[in-house]
Amino acid sequence: MSRAELHDRLSYALAYVRGRTDAPPRAGVVLGSGLGGFAARLGGAVALPYDQIPEFPVSRVAGHAGRLVLGDLPGADGPVTVAVLQGRVHGYEGWSALDVAFGVRVLCLLGARVVVVTNAAGAVNPELAPGDLVRISDHLNLSGHNPLTGANDERLGPRFPDLSNAYDPALGARLEATAARLGVPLRRGVYACMAGPSYETPAEIRMLRGMGADLVGMSTVPEVIAARHMGVPVVGVSLVTNPAAGLGTAPLSHEEVAAVAAREGERLGALLAAFLGELRI
Repeated sequence: MSRAELHDRLSYALAYVRGRTDAPPRAGVVLGSGLGGFAARLGGAVALPYDQIPEFPVSRVAGHAGRLVLGDLPGADGPVTVAVLQGRVHGYEGWSALDVAFGVRVLCLLGARVVVVTNAAGAVNPELAPGDLVRISDHLNLSGHNPLTGANDERLGPRFPDLSNAYDPALGARLEATAARLGVPLRRGVYACMAGPSYETPAEIRMLRGMGADLVGMSTVPEVIAARHMGVPVVGVSLVTNPAAGLGTAPLSHEEVAAVAAREGERLGALLAAFLGELRI
């Protein structure tokens, strides 16, 4: 896809969204499998289904509602407007990495000054257990795809963006401080992105652990790369839903992942609401 084609696609989507709400979001949030309930916390919300937004990729995976929701959270200095992707698309559905990152680019162009990414993840680190919340400190992109492949649009960002701080350390520290104040345990770990849709083999999990991964999933990394390409800082949180292959006895299934995320997601929602309400950016 050429630079002009990407720019045109983003322009069409932005024009549609801005035609239905002109509230500039202070933050953008991406909600992973089973975690869409956070959007219900937004007051005065406007919900736009992806299939109604021009050029917007549409998720077909269970646990992803497929809506862009804009609304307000209570904040220390007044309401904080937030734009939420209630569900995401994935490369294993057949979407390109550019399409996977399209929604996050829309959030950034709408005016989000920080992006929060969330996901449901498997535990590679045996010290992690289902229900644990983990701040993503870094990632391994093992998907074989990058949303910046192809012609670069300098209006969006540089040809070779630096990912030394893909996950903003200062924002991460603030998130940890919020978690401590709320009494919400928050671990820290490295997230490995695999292509999917098959789950990993036990041998692959041993490989990932040897490479320094604590978590594994099939999303998030393309969105982080795109946001950082555009100069927007990122903070990420994984909800552990299952031990990875070889670390547990039960067969892995998406239904289990979505069910655990839905059951445990309230703590993550409360943490994000408090964190975003304290943002002064």
